[in-house]
Amino acid sequence: MSLESLPIASPRVLRPAIGSVTLSLIVALYLTFVTNRTFWSKAVDYLGAPSFAVVLLAIGLFALFSAVCVAVSVKYLTKPFFILLIMIAAASSRFMDTFGTIIDVDMIRNAAETTGSEAGHLLTAGFLTHMLIFGIVPSLLIVFVRIRHRPFFQKFKHNLVLVLCLLAVFTSVSIANVRTFAAAIRQHRDLAATVNPVAPIVSAVRYVMATGADSNITVQPLGADARVVAPMLSGKPRVTIIVAGETARAENFSLGGYARDTNPLLARQDIQYFTDTSSCGTATAVSLPCMFSVYTRASYTHRKGLETENLTDVLTHAGIKAEWWENNTGSKGVADRIAYTSFSDINDPRFCKNNECLDDVALDRLGAWLDGIKGDSVLVIHQLGSHGPAYYLRYPEKFRRFTPDCRTAELGNCSREEIVNAYDNSILYTDYIVSSVIDMLKAREEKMAGSMIYMSDHGESLGENGLYLHGAPYFIAPSQQTHIPFVLWTGKETRAGIDQACLKATANEPRSHDNLFHTVLGLMNVATGVYDPALDALAACRTNAAS
Repeated sequence: MSLESLPIASPRVLRPAIGSVTLSLIVALYLTFVTNRTFWSKAVDYLGAPSFAVVLLAIGLFALFSAVCVAVSVKYLTKPFFILLIMIAAASSRFMDTFGTIIDVDMIRNAAETTGSEAGHLLTAGFLTHMLIFGIVPSLLIVFVRIRHRPFFQKFKHNLVLVLCLLAVFTSVSIANVRTFAAAIRQHRDLAATVNPVAPIVSAVRYVMATGADSNITVQPLGADARVVAPMLSGKPRVTIIVAGETARAENFSLGGYARDTNPLLARQDIQYFTDTSSCGTATAVSLPCMFSVYTRASYTHRKGLETENLTDVLTHAGIKAEWWENNTGSKGVADRIAYTSFSDINDPRFCKNNECLDDVALDRLGAWLDGIKGDSVLVIHQLGSHGPAYYLRYPEKFRRFTPDCRTAELGNCSREEIVNAYDNSILYTDYIVSSVIDMLKAREEKMAGSMIYMSDHGESLGENGLYLHGAPYFIAPSQQTHIPFVLWTGKETRAGIDQACLKATANEPRSHDNLFHTVLGLMNVATGVYDPALDALAACRTNAAS
C-alpha cells in the first residue's frame, strides 16, 4: 500500500473529547482553588488552620461553582462562558494577589475613568505573564478540546439533577457551619469581597446598572444665593489656590513627624499643618468629587455628587472666577461648568511624555495666570503627585534623593525599601511644588490677598499587611490610605483676620475632606445658606479683622 493511500486523520479526530459535565467540574475546580489565592489566604487566617471550617468552606464553594458551571454548559455557550470566567478570574487574581486589591464598585469606577497612560503602568510584563499562564493557556485548552453534549432533553434532566445535588451540598455545608461562617463574614467583610470571580463580576454589574441610572441625572443648583460679603479693606482681590494632591499619605510627611525630611521647603514656610486629617474615599473617583461637594463623607454618594453642584459652582454664583488645571485623570465631573485646562492634552514636551506630565507644568503657567488676575479668583491644581505604581516617573532626576529607588512599575521586582524610597522622592517633589505655589503668591502680596490649601485626595499602601497602592473599601482601608496631609498658607492680609495662636492650638484636632468646601467659602468671604461654620477649619479662629 502506498503512503498516498493511507487514511489521514482529520483534525477533529485528533482533538481530545470531554463531557460537558466533566469540563464544568474541572473549570469549577480551577476557579475555586487556582484563582482564589487571596480568598483562601484570608479564609485560613480568619477561620484558622488546620480547620474543619476551611474544609467545609472549600467543599461548599466548589459545589456552588460547579452548580453554576454545569447549569450553563449548554452547546454553543459553554466555551465562551468558561473562557470569560477564566479571563476575569485571571485578571482579578493578579491585582488581588499582587497588590491586595479588592475589586468593588468604586474600584471598577476608578478603572473605567482612568487614562491610557495610567492603565499602561499596570499592564506590565508581570501582568502579561500572569494572564498568559492563568488566563490564556487554560482558555486555549478549552478551545482545543471537543465537548460532548447529550441530547437536549436528556441533558436537561441529567444536569438539573446534578445542579440540585450540588446546591444541596452547598446548602448543607452552609447550614452545618452557619455560625462560624456568619461570624467570620460579619467580622471580616473583606472575605466575601475577595471571592473570585464572583465579587468582581457582581461589582461590574452594579457599576453598569448605576452608570445607566446616572445617565439621566439633572444637576441641581447649589448656593445660588452666594455672594461675597465684602471686599478686602485694601481693595485687593482675594485669590485662593487649591492644590488637590494625589496619593500623598500623611505618614510620609515630615511635617507630621516622619523621620525622613520629605518636606524641607514647606517646613520653612509660614504654614499650618493639620496633623489628623482623613479622606472621603481611597480612590480619586470617590475622593475628588466628595471633597469638593457640600456633603460629608457620611452622607456622600456617587449619585449625590453627580446631581448636585459643588464648591466651584457656588464660587461662580458668588461672582468669583473659578478655574481648574488638570494634571491627572480628570476632575471626575467637578469642573464640568468652569474653565478647564488639561495638561495631558497639551502634552508640553518640556514636562510631558506620553501624555503624562510632571507637576512643574503647572508652575510654568502659574506666574502668568496670577499676573492676569482682575478680581476674586480660585484656582484648583489637580496634581499627578505620587500616583503609583510608577512612582519613579513622578519626580525629576534632581529630586532623586532617597536611593536606591524602585525604577519600574513592576513593584514585585523591587524591595520594599526601594519602593518607599521612590515614593518618598515623589513626596519631596510635591513639597517643592506646593512651596513654589506659596512663593509665587508671596511675591504678589502687594497686588492680591492670597491663600493656599494643599489637601491630598487619599493615601497609599506601600506593602503594609501585604497591601499596595490604594482603593481599598473604606470599611477595611488601613490608615495609610485614609490619613492624608492638609496644609494651609495664608498671606499677610488674610492671616491678620485669623488668630494664629488659636489655629496652632487646634492643629491636632480631627479634620477631613468635609472641611474643604466650607473653609474655602470662609477664605473667600462668601455668604450662602449652604455654608456651615462648624465645618470651616478656620471659623473658630477668625477675628473681625478678616475683611
